[in-house]
Amino acid sequence: MTTAAARPTDLGSLWTLPGVYAPQADTYLLASALHGERITGDMDVLDICTGSGALALLAARMGARVSATDISRRAVITARMNAARAGHHVRVLRGDLTAPVAEQRFDMVVSNPPYVPAPQTHRTHSHGPAVAWDAGHGGRQALDRICAQAHDVLRPHGVLLMVHSGLCGVEETLRRLTDTDLRCSVTNRCHVPFGPVITQRLSWLRSRGLVGADEDTEELVVIRAERS
Repeated sequence: MTTAAARPTDLGSLWTLPGVYAPQADTYLLASALHGERITGDMDVLDICTGSGALALLAARMGARVSATDISRRAVITARMNAARAGHHVRVLRGDLTAPVAEQRFDMVVSNPPYVPAPQTHRTHSHGPAVAWDAGHGGRQALDRICAQAHDVLRPHGVLLMVHSGLCGVEETLRRLTDTDLRCSVTNRCHVPFGPVITQRLSWLRSRGLVGADEDTEELVVIRAERS
């Protein structure tokens, strides 16, 4: 299992509109996991919650045919612009998780979904910066839905790579994916200092028992799930 995140240079030069999630430690960790996969020119890759398009572009540079989705209009514009600037063809679609590609199947799915626990029970917006990280009380609003949808969007022997915080419950993700007949494990992990969003919510997170009194770092994990 890998414990180091990918270098920022692995993702090239990216431009982001205000309010779009820029590549951070979780992006680099997922990029490192994607680097470890065998990607060929006859493979179809889907990037769910693409944000800046960083992972979609990485998959395109590795030779795959790439589609990407995001619910944010600004993210879709950003990812399309980054693909054009890089000279890669990436089909970027606006919509909720796998909905825009519901009739298609993929050899590889990557996702860095919203996963930060939030005081609000439900996410009520599809725009603004918080759409990239707010994910309900347990941080699992998007995660649980991706776990439920992954099997049906993957081709036989297809692979899901998904990154999220240990705050959301790694074992819960593994259980949900296993329940859909996917073989899964944690393949990459790292610890990073709390960012501004977690820091702002520390009192609330500690009151819910999600962060210990002495904790000052967040564990990030990449889960790999493969369809038979």
